[in-house]
Amino acid sequence: MSKKNQIGLDQKAAKELASKLNALLANFQVYYMNARGFHWNITGEKFFELHLKFEEIYNDAQLKIDEIAERVLTLGYTPMHSYTEYIANSSIKEATNVTKGKEALERVLEGISVLLGLERELLLLSSDAGDEGTNSLMSDYIKLQEKSVWMFNAFLK
Repeated sequence: MSKKNQIGLDQKAAKELASKLNALLANFQVYYMNARGFHWNITGEKFFELHLKFEEIYNDAQLKIDEIAERVLTLGYTPMHSYTEYIANSSIKEATNVTKGKEALERVLEGISVLLGLERELLLLSSDAGDEGTNSLMSDYIKLQEKSVWMFNAFLK
């Protein structure tokens, strides 16, 4: 008989989910900082439109960061909470000195691609574990990010 955690999930599955959520958290933190940098440093054509869009992106990421960290805690584990850990565990790379809108949006799309991959992994794991809380979060994130991919690609054409 397997041991259950505080919310009734298999402990081994919860540990794997928390680990994957921490990887997602690290990637969201770098994605967030990149969006902040784009917001601050964007210049040129479409400045006003993109300045607001990047603010929207980082505000959304900030909310998701909190939700992910709290989900790790709900599963009974500790969320990563240092930039050293984030950088070491993120597949999204820091974007520095990006000032042009097209390049910034391309970097956002690259980041979303990484996030979607991790979220889809988590969706499968959480489904197998019977973890509706994580499953619901990932499903919501995927739906919104897929729409963002479509809209950003339409903007870039």
